[in-house]
Order: sequence, then C-alpha cells, then structure tokens
Amino acid sequence: MTLDRVLSRFGIASRTASLEAIRAGRLKVNGKIERDPELWVWPERDRVELDGKRLRPVPRAYLLLYKPKGVITSHGDPAGRKTIYDLLGEGGRWVAPVGRLDKDTSGLLLLTNDTEFGHAVMSPESQVRKTYRAKLNGLMSDEMIQQLARGVEMKRGDLAQPLSVRRLEDRGKYTWLEIVLTEGKNREVRRMVEAVGFVVIKLVRTHIGPLTLAGLEVGKWRPLTLREIAALNRKSAALPDSRSHQAPSESARRTSPPPVHPAGRKPAGLKKRPPRSRRHPS
Repeated sequence: MTLDRVLSRFGIASRTASLEAIRAGRLKVNGKIERDPELWVWPERDRVELDGKRLRPVPRAYLLLYKPKGVITSHGDPAGRKTIYDLLGEGGRWVAPVGRLDKDTSGLLLLTNDTEFGHAVMSPESQVRKTYRAKLNGLMSDEMIQQLARGVEMKRGDLAQPLSVRRLEDRGKYTWLEIVLTEGKNREVRRMVEAVGFVVIKLVRTHIGPLTLAGLEVGKWRPLTLREIAALNRKSAALPDSRSHQAPSESARRTSPPPVHPAGRKPAGLKKRPPRSRRHPS
C-alpha cells in the first residue's frame, strides 16, 4: 500500500492527518525519512515508524453511539462545542465516524478504525439502509409524500432518491415521516424535505442496517457484536469492483445487491513505488 494509507489502514490516523505527518517528516521507512505520500511500502516486512516508534496495527474497533442533539461529529471544535469524542472518552481514541450526523440530528452513529469496512458501509452500492424519523413543520399530504418517495431535485441540483418514504403519524399540526436512504449525501433528509417546501424540525437516525437504538441510552455507546459486524460485512461484500465494472443502474441498486468481484492481487517484490502501470490501486 502507499505510505499515505498506512496510518489510516492501521487505525492510527485519518488520511488527512497521515498526509500532514508524512510532509512534516515524521515518518521513516527502514530508517529513512520519507516525505512522498505515494511511496509504496509493505508494512508486513518494511519497518515504518512514526515519531521514532514502529507502527503496528491496533485492534479493530467497531462502536455504536447514540449521538445527542447539539453534539458535533468532529475531533475538535475551535468554538469549544461538545463533540462525539467527549462522549467516547478513551474508547474512541482511534476510531472515526462512518458518515456524519449534523449538530441538530440525533441517533445512531457508527465509528470504526477499519477504514475499508467504513467505506464499504457508506457506499450506495452496498445497499446498507439508514433509517430516519423526521418531524416536519406542518402536515404533509399523501401526494407530496409520494413525490418525495419518487425522488426530488434538491437546491444544489443533486438528486435525492430515497429507498422509501412513509407517514408514521400526524400528531397535532405536525407530520412524522420515516425515510430510508442507501446513499449518504450531506444533510440529505433535511434538504429533500426543503425541496418540497417543508422544514425538518426534529431528526433521529434510528437504524443503520441491522443496528438499532434498542438498549442504547442517549449519549452512550457500545461495541458492535460479532454478529452485527458480520451482517454489515455481508452487505458490504456485495460492493462491485469499480476498477473493472461500471456502477449498476439506479433501478438495479434498488432491487438487489450487486455481485461480488474479488479484488486484484498486490504487486510484490518492490521496495519503492512501482511504475504506474504496475501499482496496485489502494
């Protein structure tokens, strides 16, 4: 793998933080400082050090947090606002969120240091369902709910194509909807509702695939069970290899998971980055 991926693959730092560390000369490969993020290394046999300490993979961690409203999904905040890492404590030292929830949204947030797992869960092709309960600022008609379910163009010109939209209840002067997505566009639920003239005044993510809020208190977290990890892995195993196959059509994605395509083999026997034609895509 390339040097810029070593720290993230080992669950030690994000790709951005890894690039900063490399450019600052904090990484050595076999005793030599390397500042080329695309240098090809084999962590199994090359000695890679950060600040003089040899890098070794940390145990994989998979956490589920019930994020409260008002907490931001960030490692730190210049304004001093509370972040998810204040809730995670030492248990969240090496994990990163799989997708984000905005400050005013509560509910399930998955965190891991397994970057390949996280990317696969977030990919629309994996068809991992994210389910939301949304309270609107008024009563929405059946016709408008059907319009949302068919898909709408949002303000930035991008399309929202939910898997399903249904009315949960009308309570007083407010409609509650259940919205299921398999994609992860920024603030998608809020923006798609705004596209039809309403505003989301409360939003909770209740499910991520098989994961639910059951037994989890607001502001608390727990590790995923082996069964839950395996269930999400079965979903993400259906991710097609974009290097050699075109993405499936929207209709195909919405009806069945795409087929599994095995990844290619890594190049072997080179210390430095191989020529472009022989480099293994990471």
